[in-house]
Amino acid sequence: MQVDRGSYPDARTPWDHAVWRREAMGWLVEQLDRFEIRETGPMRVRLRPWSVIVRIEAAEPVWFKANPPGSAFEPALTQRLAELVPEHVLTPYAVDVERGWSLLPDGGQVLKEVERKPRHWEELLSQYAEFQRALVDRVGEFDQLGVPNGRLAVLPELFDLPGVADQCAELASLGIPETLDHADLHENQVFAGPPYRFFDWGDAAISHPFCSLRVPLERVAEQLGPEFVPRLRDAYLEHWPGDGPTLRRAADLAWSLGVFGRAASWKRLFPGNTSIGDAGIAEALDRLR
Repeated sequence: MQVDRGSYPDARTPWDHAVWRREAMGWLVEQLDRFEIRETGPMRVRLRPWSVIVRIEAAEPVWFKANPPGSAFEPALTQRLAELVPEHVLTPYAVDVERGWSLLPDGGQVLKEVERKPRHWEELLSQYAEFQRALVDRVGEFDQLGVPNGRLAVLPELFDLPGVADQCAELASLGIPETLDHADLHENQVFAGPPYRFFDWGDAAISHPFCSLRVPLERVAEQLGPEFVPRLRDAYLEHWPGDGPTLRRAADLAWSLGVFGRAASWKRLFPGNTSIGDAGIAEALDRLR
């Protein structure tokens, strides 16, 4: 069994506890037997402060994922999304909601591994917008699953900083409904399409949909050039009701506020490391100035 600790050789994870490891591997073996999945090679373990992931070699590889308390909602959310929008997510073989475990199929190549021209990002963002719109009426269900609340009404309470309340109020007044925000949508979190499939929901929150734009558009600017950002932003915005100037103003406001969602996620996932969340807040303040 190969164990990869990446850049975190000293990070403590549940894998380091023999009892947890025995229980997790026991559950994993039970699920493999249940679905008649036969191993064809050694398991590969990937340990990070935010998750334990095991790749099981088989005719079609499968993945075990264990979430920490800060993202323990992910297995339940993944399962529900597979019921609501199966064409855009992975359908898990099994989940253990109480323990934050899931067993998932391999999704194939991620977007990073294939050619990424502007049209690919355009297709991805268009499909993601439709995905978000399809979930607008389901946010109450996501609350019940424990998905964090990052709505505009609560952001000023989470971050009592100059400008936050005013920007939240203006963005809310534009009338775009809140929905599921992946909060970390980049080329390593999307399986190549068509159709594109989105995964890794540990940072997700119920929030303003346009807060999702910041991460992918920053990647676009880095990889293709900033001149492509307006075109790809508009490819996403055209799937939402409203006139162009209003939607673009909403996107500008969400660009700043989206950083606070990221900071909240970091604080949730790393409750003992205030420097991570503080760094996110500092970045957000710079954007608000």
